[in-house]
Amino acid sequence: GFQDAGLAQTQRDQHRECNAEFGTYIQNEYARWVEGNEAPVLSTDVVKEYVVPHLDNSHRVYFIVIDCMRLDQWLTIEPMISEYFTIDRQYYYSILPTATPYSRNAIFSGLFPSEIETKHPDLWQRGMQDESSRNRYERQLMDRQLERLGIQLDPEPKYVKILDIAEARSVARKITTFYDVPLVSMVYNFVDNLAHGRSESELLQEIAPDESGFRTLTKSWFSHSALFDMLRRLSRQDCTVVLTTDHGAVLGMRGTKAFG
Repeated sequence: GFQDAGLAQTQRDQHRECNAEFGTYIQNEYARWVEGNEAPVLSTDVVKEYVVPHLDNSHRVYFIVIDCMRLDQWLTIEPMISEYFTIDRQYYYSILPTATPYSRNAIFSGLFPSEIETKHPDLWQRGMQDESSRNRYERQLMDRQLERLGIQLDPEPKYVKILDIAEARSVARKITTFYDVPLVSMVYNFVDNLAHGRSESELLQEIAPDESGFRTLTKSWFSHSALFDMLRRLSRQDCTVVLTTDHGAVLGMRGTKAFG
């Protein structure tokens, strides 16, 4: 297509303005939302709003959380998935801070971090001592949330965390063995790895110099991924897939050195 530099600059300026406006909006509204006043759907409501209603019918439910997937990335892969599934797209806001230890634990527990600390100090304290283990207790938090919501499943729900390619392929191959499990929750770390990898790899920075490049990179990864293979296999089952992100990412355009 025709590349108009002036038009691209106008769009970038608008993008920056919209981001600033959105930041102000969140700043003004968030405290009210946390108190539950006319709040939109937040991370803490995802399981209750979007997963639980599907557990009532005889369908199997697969709840898949893709770490760090932005909405624009989802929109590039949605058309590929829509060939296999009927898609009902809904929106929600991540809690703050949006970093994984907070946003993802809020999804699996249905609680804000301060509430997890109060209600499940055993799980939060253990995580505090080891930064990398803050998300080690998602299974337990999910079990306790379902219990709180009065949901009993038989056989009990399964939880799978996929951190590398070998594991992803292995899960895709054995996905049919979960056929009698009413709820399977999965966490996929690949998009997060792409985002972090980009900052460390000159090659990735060249492939994805901006948001548009990053969308293309995500689409290319997804089209060949074990995740897509697994979704195609699931589409042949009688099941519902609830797929979400836990938080997004912002492309930093100006690097700043911080000395401390």
